[in-house]
Amino acid sequence: MFAVTAAALLVAMCLAMCRALLGPTAYDRVLALNNIGTKTVVLLAVLGFLNGRPHFLDLAIAYALINFIGTIAVLKYIEYGDLGAGSRPGRETN
Repeated sequence: MFAVTAAALLVAMCLAMCRALLGPTAYDRVLALNNIGTKTVVLLAVLGFLNGRPHFLDLAIAYALINFIGTIAVLKYIEYGDLGAGSRPGRETN
């Protein structure tokens, strides 16, 4: 059952990769990459249980945190053109 789940996740990741390459806007591409990252977290958990190595969950959690922070950073850079926008006093953001 876990092998079928892993195969389905790989197919879904391939479809998300197509969206990331063909997406009409930058936001579509970022969303597709975030989707791939989320599916990678689930795939790590499934492969950990498939191989009898539950410590893969630690790796999955760490990757999920990196994926979340990276997505927020990329979206902030796309929106403001600067990762420090809005954090400095006296600077206006529109």
